[in-house]
Amino acid sequence: MSEILGDLSRPRVGPGFRLQWEQVQDCHVLLYPEGMVKLNGTAGEIMKRCDGQSEVAAIVKDLEQTFEAEGLRPDVVAFMEMAAKQGWLVWE
Repeated sequence: MSEILGDLSRPRVGPGFRLQWEQVQDCHVLLYPEGMVKLNGTAGEIMKRCDGQSEVAAIVKDLEQTFEAEGLRPDVVAFMEMAAKQGWLVWE
């Protein structure tokens, strides 16, 4: 990751990972060759919006509208930064 995550960054699921809904687990999971990461509801909602096309600002706005909340940006960005350190997310 060579740039700081900003409002115009477009996060996407990192190479080697696949995001999918697991009916049996009743949650989103990240699959990778060595295993699986079970995501909580909030993490799943953020990750499913990280399609490489949507900018951070648009993702935050969509989450705020969907959940009728305001001021989510700090928490969303903090999660994205943690996810990037784990390799779950990369951005353009």
